[in-house]
Amino acid sequence: MTSPGTDPRLRSALRRLDLRVVHRLEGLLHGEHLGLRLGPGSEAAEARLYQPGEDDVRHMDWAVTARTDTPHVRDVVADRELESWTLLDLSASMDFGTDRHVKRDVAVGAMVAVTLLTQRVADRFGAHFLHRGVIRRWPARSGNEALLSLLATVAAAPTGDDPRGGGGAGLGEALEDLGRTRRRRGLRVVVSDFLDTPAFGGEVPWERSMSRIASRHQVLVVEVIDPRELDLPEIGDVTLRDPVSGRVRDVRLTRGVRERYRDAARAQREQVRLALRRSGVQHLVLRTDRDWVLDIARFVIHQRRTAHRLSRHTPGVPR
Repeated sequence: MTSPGTDPRLRSALRRLDLRVVHRLEGLLHGEHLGLRLGPGSEAAEARLYQPGEDDVRHMDWAVTARTDTPHVRDVVADRELESWTLLDLSASMDFGTDRHVKRDVAVGAMVAVTLLTQRVADRFGAHFLHRGVIRRWPARSGNEALLSLLATVAAAPTGDDPRGGGGAGLGEALEDLGRTRRRRGLRVVVSDFLDTPAFGGEVPWERSMSRIASRHQVLVVEVIDPRELDLPEIGDVTLRDPVSGRVRDVRLTRGVRERYRDAARAQREQVRLALRRSGVQHLVLRTDRDWVLDIARFVIHQRRTAHRLSRHTPGVPR
């Protein structure tokens, strides 16, 4: 039997995906690069005392200097030492889609796009997968062949309901595993639908883990949603199935039910937004009923312009 990584048909399809994403992004960005780094060829490391005549004043850490009344600089880590890691949520809820795309396809596409756009500043990229309550790890590698192998691994993961009824690890545990096992500084990308977030109050189960990762790394969170998760159509009696637990329930979609569902969905999305804001991460929302490549390009352009404005007004940042 041919393995997913060596199947020529699969590799051909993955190459087409690679080229399609690259060509569209290059056309939309016109040479723009993803603004996820503090500066060309460097990543912030630990603050230390300034050494006159030895350290570059452009690396001065003004916040630490003001707090301690002693000049401090931040070391930088060379590009060759940087790693990019993606946590890809492949839970059963990601196999849902009612419009142009399935959430899993958008999530995988986002992983490809970010990996391709950051390869110039991160030699190696790896991934953790949350699939059916199990955390799986894919080692950090570099190059297009490694990306194709990564995509083949994702393609080989079974879809559909969790046969164990939703047991095992959740997003919080997957984030804890990522933070504990990947200590080297770099970019962290988290792609999920965040459907385990409570709608009305309560502790967000993954927020603390997300905040810990963001305190050490640069983090981009890609939230993937489907329009039917935000609102329900007027179609009368329906049978709803929880893809994680497998539970089934018959529901009559009256106006009152639809309004309560809409309010709960809106509250849940707001909980996600606020938790990510408190964590200090960059937040990109992609929808299955939109052109996700175009939305990524717009996000990239916005990030780059924001970074450029900050560098013009921040003392000690190279222009």
